[in-house]
Amino acid sequence: MKAIMVMFDSLNRNYLSPYGGNEKITPNFKRLAEKSVTFDSCYAGSLPCIPARREIHTGRYNFLHRSWGPVEPYDDSAMEMLKTADVHCHLVSDHFHYWEDGGATYHTRFNSWELIRGEQVDPWKVDLTLKQQTPSYNDYSPPVRKFDIMNRHFITEESEAPLAQTVQTGIEFLETNRAADNWFLQIEAFDPHEPFIVPDRFYEKIGVKKPSVHFDWPPYTKVSEPAEAVEACQNNYLALLAMCDEYLGKVLDAMDRYGLWEDTMLIVNTDHGFFLGEKEWWGKIAMPCYDEVARIPLFMWDPRIKRKGEHNSSLVQTIDIAPTLLDFFGIAVTPRMQGKSLSPVANGTESGHDAVLFGCFGGHVNCTDGKYLLMKAPPAENKPLYNYTLMPTHMRGFFSEHELKTAQLSAPFDFTRGIPIIRTDAKSFQGVDPGKFGDLLFDMEHDPEQTEPIQNEAVMRHMKDTMIDVMEKSEAPAEQYVRLGLKRG
Repeated sequence: MKAIMVMFDSLNRNYLSPYGGNEKITPNFKRLAEKSVTFDSCYAGSLPCIPARREIHTGRYNFLHRSWGPVEPYDDSAMEMLKTADVHCHLVSDHFHYWEDGGATYHTRFNSWELIRGEQVDPWKVDLTLKQQTPSYNDYSPPVRKFDIMNRHFITEESEAPLAQTVQTGIEFLETNRAADNWFLQIEAFDPHEPFIVPDRFYEKIGVKKPSVHFDWPPYTKVSEPAEAVEACQNNYLALLAMCDEYLGKVLDAMDRYGLWEDTMLIVNTDHGFFLGEKEWWGKIAMPCYDEVARIPLFMWDPRIKRKGEHNSSLVQTIDIAPTLLDFFGIAVTPRMQGKSLSPVANGTESGHDAVLFGCFGGHVNCTDGKYLLMKAPPAENKPLYNYTLMPTHMRGFFSEHELKTAQLSAPFDFTRGIPIIRTDAKSFQGVDPGKFGDLLFDMEHDPEQTEPIQNEAVMRHMKDTMIDVMEKSEAPAEQYVRLGLKRG
């Protein structure tokens, strides 16, 4: 048996044709949907990038216990488990966060890996004369970091683009190993994450003129730019999405060419969505986790059940990917994994989750049962809040001296396998005050766009109790209930 996961970053599902988007922009996503099960109610768990990847490895939530950080020594990594069971795991990715302090233990859980350089601010090639140039390529966004300018300088052809190299390198693995058995390939692209840099031909492909306004890296704030700039940024994203679609098509072509549909699982997913002006927001994490960010696309082909061309409405999420891969290769999940295999859900023999949680560390804790969605906010002081870890690194560095001076050895959780754990004072990853938004409650059946929060005491009590139920099953630290002012009834 073989399995492939094609993962994109910041993929807004509303722009994909299987979810109602423009077929001209994403014809290969339509082709994918015809060959797989499309999950209509898939939610992210922990946002943003690396917290989501910890969930993909471990099958359990990250955001209740720690911020952005590595795979922990006590974690059950599905890739490590596959490797131990003689399933060769290979990663091809241009996602440069993997070679920063906060992501450095992910790729090494695989047997082998190929890392493609040059995305965004990846500290790759250097031309020191460029430090004297303008600090921004954009008319409306904050200054672009110097390594982004350098990387753009060195990447001038489509074949040199990290997305193109990532997919081509993944296909080379398929061509070399198509006759072998027992392998898992993860092809992971940073695109369509900002900055939205794309060859000119993709604007022509989707029928829009390349914008004259330079705006390809939106800030994580409310929209304040003029309409011309907003349209320019949106068109840049759409053109890049068309490029992602075309390169997804190359993977589908390879599966067709080598007959891989007969014995190869295919999962296509993302970590989270992205705001492109909806609700007057740009980006992610600066706002509550509305569906534009939290509700994500997910497609799966399982050659054992051969379900395709179907939409599945079950409530599923990122934590289900690890159990799905383990199930496919006949490996039992551990009792510490919260997710469940998607295959029996797709086959209609099992249901999805009754309710799920999602959010950013230190922000709202969000819960939906598919009918209602509660976003539970902390007060302005947003305390108490602690990081629990044995790997005290953030995205690009160690925990600060202040954080480490607050360190205490905490009693183990069940999921730490009896291993005591370091607890340090923490602050919200979001960098904004989530309390200013307050609690938000939505009726998702009657208000799927989440435009009109409801006031209903009975529903609020029900959703608080539901949230507490899932938090308790997730071993949420006691202070999370205090921070949120969360009590039953």
